[in-house]
Amino acid sequence: MDSFAVPDSQFAIKLLEKSLKIYTPSLREKPLAEFLAEQCDNLGFNDIKIDDVGNIIAKKGSGSPKILLCGHMDTVPGEIKVRKDGDKLFGRGASDAKTSLITMLLATASIKKNVGTITLIGVVDEEGNATGIKNIMKQKHDFDYAIFGEPSGLKQITVSYKGRLAINLRINVKNSAHASAPWLSKNAIEEAIITSSKLKELLEHGQDDKKKSMIITATITEIKGGSSHNVTPKECYVTLDIRIPVNTNCKHIEEKLANLISRVSEERKTEIFYSILDETEPFETSHNSLLIRAFTLGILNVENKHPILIRKTGTGDMNIIGNQTKIPIISYGPGNPHDSHTLNEKISISEYLKGITILCESLLHLKRLHDKRN
Repeated sequence: MDSFAVPDSQFAIKLLEKSLKIYTPSLREKPLAEFLAEQCDNLGFNDIKIDDVGNIIAKKGSGSPKILLCGHMDTVPGEIKVRKDGDKLFGRGASDAKTSLITMLLATASIKKNVGTITLIGVVDEEGNATGIKNIMKQKHDFDYAIFGEPSGLKQITVSYKGRLAINLRINVKNSAHASAPWLSKNAIEEAIITSSKLKELLEHGQDDKKKSMIITATITEIKGGSSHNVTPKECYVTLDIRIPVNTNCKHIEEKLANLISRVSEERKTEIFYSILDETEPFETSHNSLLIRAFTLGILNVENKHPILIRKTGTGDMNIIGNQTKIPIISYGPGNPHDSHTLNEKISISEYLKGITILCESLLHLKRLHDKRN
C-alpha cells in the first residue's frame, strides 16, 4: 500500500532504544517529553507542546475523524539495562509501554495521506495517580475515537479494563500492652490481617465459575503499624486494592464494603474506619464499533488472522476517558503484558516493527469507514 511508508527499521529501533535509556518513573518524565517533542518536530507534527503537568501533545492532519493516540511515558520504578539479545530488546518500559508510544509516533509520521486529525499524547503518571490523563480531560478535547498504547500482542485488541477501588483501613483496638503480656490487649496488626483477610474472603466469595476478567479481587498492598519493638500496637493501617469487573460498579462495591466492615468490626470488637484513596469505574467499549472493525482489518492485512477481543484485569487511563466521553476506545500495542513491571521486561523487535505497519493500516481503514458512515 502506497498510503504510508514505514520508517527504516534501524531508525525505528534506535529511536526506541533511546527512549528506553531515559529513565522515567512516574512524575520524572520531563527528559522523555522533551526528547519526544524534538522527534515530533523532526517528523512533521504540528502544535507540539508540553502542558502544565508534563504531558507531550502533538498533532498531525486535519478534519475528521478526530483520533486520539495516547501512550504513557512513565514506568514503574527500577532501572533495567537496555540491551539487545537476538530479536529481543530489554529495558524498563519495553513492554509497558514505551514501545506502544513510539509505535504510535512512527505510524502517524509514516502515513502519507490525510486520515483526519490525529492527536498524539504521551501522558505522565499512568502508573501512579493518572495525573496526566486527568489533566487532558480538563482541557476539553473533542475526539471521535481513542487508542491507548498498552501491550496486547499483535493479534489481540483490549476492549475492557476492570475498575479499581483503593481503600485505606484503620484498625483500632483501643489499647496496647507490653509485649511480654500480649494477652492484656488485642494486637492491631494481627487484627488488621484478620480483618483484611475476612473482607477479601467475603468480597471474592462465590466466583469460582467466572473468568478472571469478570471476578472481583481484593489484595492487601500495604500495611503499617506499631510504635515500638516491645509494645503491642493499638492502631494499624492497611491498603486494600479492589478490582471491579464491568458487570458491576464502584458504588455497588462501596456499599457492600461498608456493610462488610460494619459486620467484621462487630464480630471482632474493634473499631474499623475506612477512606477511599482511588476510585476508577470499569469500562468496556462496544464490540461493534468502527474502531474495532478498522483494527480487525488492519491486523488481517498484516497477520492474516482475525484478532481476539480481550478483557484485561488491570485498570488504566482508558477507563477515565472512556467513562467520561463514551466514544469508541481500545488499547492496543506490541508486547506481552505479562512482561510488564518485571525484571525481564522486553519487546520482540520484529513484533514492534509489525506493530507500526498494523497501526498504519488500521488508521487508514478507520478513515475510510468513518467517511463512508458519514
